[in-house]
Amino acid sequence: MPRMLDVSQDVRAEIGDDEAERLLVGDNTPGSYDCTSCRTPGDSDQERTSTVLFIGDETAVLAFAHATCIPSQVVRVAEDQLQGAVRSITGSEQKNTEGLMPEQAVLGITSGLVLIEDDLRPALVVEPTGPVARPGTDGSGGDEFLQLLLEQGFRPAPDMNRLPEVLPGWSVLLAVGQLHAVLQPSAGGGNPVAWWQAHQPLQVTEGWRAAVNKSQTVLVFAAPAGTIGQQPREDLLRDALEKAAVNGVLVAASMPLAGT
Repeated sequence: MPRMLDVSQDVRAEIGDDEAERLLVGDNTPGSYDCTSCRTPGDSDQERTSTVLFIGDETAVLAFAHATCIPSQVVRVAEDQLQGAVRSITGSEQKNTEGLMPEQAVLGITSGLVLIEDDLRPALVVEPTGPVARPGTDGSGGDEFLQLLLEQGFRPAPDMNRLPEVLPGWSVLLAVGQLHAVLQPSAGGGNPVAWWQAHQPLQVTEGWRAAVNKSQTVLVFAAPAGTIGQQPREDLLRDALEKAAVNGVLVAASMPLAGT
């Protein structure tokens, strides 16, 4: 049975007509998947599904998303970001096509307000969709997401009632009231580069935008895959963060706002 799959002309041009047709008839398409945008389950038998092709300098990864989240498109990212960012255990949300790297996942990001020191602070919570392997390894060393962030300067966050320290050189890019990227220092000392970049600009609430305009600082929390999850309310998000903090699997940093 044909899948309810959208393959844009840009994606078709990259993967070729034969592979696109195999996807459309369901040969190379998972029925169920985890949306690469919102990270919740999807089913290409039951709902419109977008093919999203991530392309680096040498690597390409095909992922799937709810069509209501993002349209089918080609997303160009830095090669080191694509290869070293995250690697999924199951690879269920992404499918291999000829010449494409399997078992890649993506960094999911959630915005919310967190009460710290009697003030609502704008926060971002970063959680990959699968375990993260150290760049250049086969992943046999286990999930090194937190260790890699600690090496970048993030600090353990055992207490959600304390503000995390500022991480020099990092910033959060907000433009026209939308979230675009988390920036990190360039290895070559030039302009900052994207550590995380939205597939398309993400909307934030008016309350979040007002809080960040007031503080000019964003708190960035990060936890391993499966730790926080998609929480429908900010109080539940806070509860999940506090649990991660108590369990020693939460790192954090304060970052200045870049943009408006």
